[in-house]
Amino acid sequence: MTQKINDLRDRMIVALDVPTIWDAYRIVSTLGDGASFYKIGYRLAFAGGLDLARQLICEGKKVFLDLKLHDIGNTVTEGVDSLTKLGVTFLTVHAYPQTMRGAVEGRGDSALKLLAVTALTSYDDSDLRDAGYGLAVRDLVRLRAEQARTTGIDGIVCSAAETEIVRDVVGSDMVIVTPGIRPSGADVGDQKRTLTPGEAIRVGVDHLVIGRPIIRAADPRGAAAAIMDEIAAAS
Repeated sequence: MTQKINDLRDRMIVALDVPTIWDAYRIVSTLGDGASFYKIGYRLAFAGGLDLARQLICEGKKVFLDLKLHDIGNTVTEGVDSLTKLGVTFLTVHAYPQTMRGAVEGRGDSALKLLAVTALTSYDDSDLRDAGYGLAVRDLVRLRAEQARTTGIDGIVCSAAETEIVRDVVGSDMVIVTPGIRPSGADVGDQKRTLTPGEAIRVGVDHLVIGRPIIRAADPRGAAAAIMDEIAAAS
């Protein structure tokens, strides 16, 4: 079971993975009412993206601020407290217990929803071994989902391939957001654990983060519309 989402467009989060806010504005303008939810990550956040977030929110759009915060608990608390003033819908933190506790404290009673990143979608078991982990990806994802649930986090970021594991852990009360979604035939790029939009919806994903297949398409609006058609058919 997934979260009830009133506007079907909100299930597709367009990743504004571009170098400047002007590039981002062009994408938003091109997509028009074909997209309602945008992700701002490191690259754009450090190039005026926080001001862009404010502007998009003023225009009635939703914003997912993907900063993947991770630091000592008090520092995370203070950072999240500052970000509650922006009015963004989602903010990511890494799913380390101390980090998540600090984020929940900083969020307070604001409307900001915190998402915990379990294991990056560019990681496989070999990458985790190289990083010093003794767990396979699926085991690490399960552990971090359990910790996020008990900490009071609002949702999980994971590969669509691990959605069923996560949903089994968190139930229907937490959202699941998946990056690395690739339409059929699209280049997977640096992603190692991907599904198509329809597959992701059918396994229980709430929100799909999609970047390159839209923003690098010859016809971004047409690409977004095709993805929305696939989401609607699978919903």
